[in-house]
Amino acid sequence: MSVQKEIALGMLKVGAVELNVSELFTWASGIKSPIYCDTRLTISDPIIRKTIASGLAQNIKEFFPKTEIVAGTATAGIPHAAWVADLLELPMVYVRSKAKGHGRGNQIEGKYQEGQKVIVVEDIVSTGGSSITAVEALRTAGCEVVGVVCVYTYNLPRAEQAFEEAGIKYVSLTNFDVLIEAAIETGAIKTEDIPFLKEWHEKLKAGTV
Repeated sequence: MSVQKEIALGMLKVGAVELNVSELFTWASGIKSPIYCDTRLTISDPIIRKTIASGLAQNIKEFFPKTEIVAGTATAGIPHAAWVADLLELPMVYVRSKAKGHGRGNQIEGKYQEGQKVIVVEDIVSTGGSSITAVEALRTAGCEVVGVVCVYTYNLPRAEQAFEEAGIKYVSLTNFDVLIEAAIETGAIKTEDIPFLKEWHEKLKAGTV
């Protein structure tokens, strides 16, 4: 079994995926969706979280071998970044969506140095906005961001475009297409709902949702 499929099945098993074609979910970006993924639920399952950490670490070794420090996005990327940093025996920081309004006013927490090569660990990539925010914060701090790794992506062209414009490569462990296949196999999706989901995803990719 591929790692993509294993993680998709694991997400379904722990209830990290909700599907509802009658009452759509609203993402942080405002997009209305029949599917909602919450990878935070995977941190409660020792097996799937280890599989995710191992997969992310392997992707970093393969695609971003010069990585010197691991940066998690607050808040959902933090636990995955911590486990990955431990596996790779690298230092770790995390990046807030914006600077704190008190104390030192940090946006990046943890020790780092200018010029260090940083990999960003994200949980989910939809439009790519939160990942790019973290990348920009790290660059402003003088770090060299080598790339972004994530657990799951919706395979949206707008995300591909956002990363391309930012000059950043991103690699995901699993994606929407694999997740839907796994959901069909396990019965997590009703057969009659499949056309709706596929049509919604095509509209989303076209930017008409």
